[in-house]
Amino acid sequence: MTREELDRIAFDQPAFARLLGFRLVSAEPDEVLAELSVTEDLSNRNGVMHGGAIMALADNIGGTATMINLPQGKTTTTLESKTNFLRPIRIGDTARARCVPLHKGRTTMVWQTTITRGDGKTAAIVTQTQVVIDWKE
Repeated sequence: MTREELDRIAFDQPAFARLLGFRLVSAEPDEVLAELSVTEDLSNRNGVMHGGAIMALADNIGGTATMINLPQGKTTTTLESKTNFLRPIRIGDTARARCVPLHKGRTTMVWQTTITRGDGKTAAIVTQTQVVIDWKE
């Protein structure tokens, strides 16, 4: 895949990612980086980033990482996801996500996303499995 094709796929984010405010920072086959500003709309009643928003950030970056590693004619969807919540991320902070591969196979890919807060401390670690599927129109 050329750099142009990789960037076209990676930076063409779905509407849900745009709704969240997902910002792709960089995309390489073995590392994808993204950010998300923690707003009141993404918080829980305790004034910190909602766990579902953290999981959505990780799911989107893992899907992006898989998409840029797929052979032509294939697509993906999340098969499994596990999240360890370690620290809260307060409103006004920025969640930073780094996604790296644990396994890139023909039928599945496993990714680990580490989400950090503005102070650099780890807030969550997400491991997800993406299934590689044929796209039939």
